[in-house]
Amino acid sequence: MTDSLCTLLSRFTVEGTVISCEPYGEGHINQTYLVLTDCGKRYILQQMNRHVFQNIDQLMANIQAVTAFLANKAEDPRTVMGLITTVDGQAYCEWEDGTCWRMISFVEDAICLQRPESPEDFYQCAVAFGRFAQMLNDFPADSLYEVIPDFHNTPNRIRLFREMLSADPLGRASQVQAEIDFVLAREEEAGTLMNLLGQGKLPLRVTHNDTKINNVMLDAKTRTALCVVDLDTVMPGLSLFDYGDAVRGGASTGAEDEKDLTKVALDLAMYESFTKGYLEACPDLTDLERELMPLSIKTIALELGMRFLTDYLDGDRYFAVHYDGQNLDRCRTQFKLVQDIEEKWEQMQSILGKLN
Repeated sequence: MTDSLCTLLSRFTVEGTVISCEPYGEGHINQTYLVLTDCGKRYILQQMNRHVFQNIDQLMANIQAVTAFLANKAEDPRTVMGLITTVDGQAYCEWEDGTCWRMISFVEDAICLQRPESPEDFYQCAVAFGRFAQMLNDFPADSLYEVIPDFHNTPNRIRLFREMLSADPLGRASQVQAEIDFVLAREEEAGTLMNLLGQGKLPLRVTHNDTKINNVMLDAKTRTALCVVDLDTVMPGLSLFDYGDAVRGGASTGAEDEKDLTKVALDLAMYESFTKGYLEACPDLTDLERELMPLSIKTIALELGMRFLTDYLDGDRYFAVHYDGQNLDRCRTQFKLVQDIEEKWEQMQSILGKLN
């Protein structure tokens, strides 16, 4: 370790003396390190990406408020992401070079999966996200900062899509008319969830907004749900978007940029497993939230596909691409999933009715 890194680590309230600090994990946003002390305690140190998250104060205020609230309810500390404060009680440390650092407890005897390996794995991930929502049911969601404004505001995403269509800066629109028509044919329905929120018919809740399976820690021995991590995008929102995005990602049979669209479908067994786990872990969902679960999956898949298409029209400026046309492949994959959901709508409703 460099002297500078040693000095930085001394700013946090760790147990023991730090003996190593090594790069850790495969994250693409923040730089992450595994810290070990001489008493065997391990921690995660992260340099936060100030280009992605421009207001670190608000980001960390959200995380500190939510983790403190959860910690007061948790019986097992491993079920809550533990934020380690600085020696002067701050949620993060701004270093002399302008970088911002935070530290969290390492979750021992735990694993995380990149993909669910069975319906039971997906069920346990649903329990983790559902329990997260349930434990925060009485947290004042409107007290949190909106760290990414309009993140899942689908009508606003459509507005931006239409603006990009009008500008068509690279003249690509004529090549993707089928995809454009696909979005516009579903425009009215796509705004349903946000419209219901605006009408007060759906509750504003604390939402995670990045409900990927690899943001769940499972007990290494029992393979049961422990906790949800990566709270950077915690903010006010709809629980349906958290649920829908998790199913969209984990129950799809195809890769995100799958070229062979015959491989892309919604796995109904995985849909059922996740829905069962989420409903059991979050019993305080309203009747309307429960009713709209299938629509939330469809909406979030359409929204993401539309974002990929918007970025393709704009010359791939937002989502990183590794080959020409990757964003278009990603768009088509999401739209195929939407189409499959429409074809399986009655089956999804039947499964939901059985679980409700």
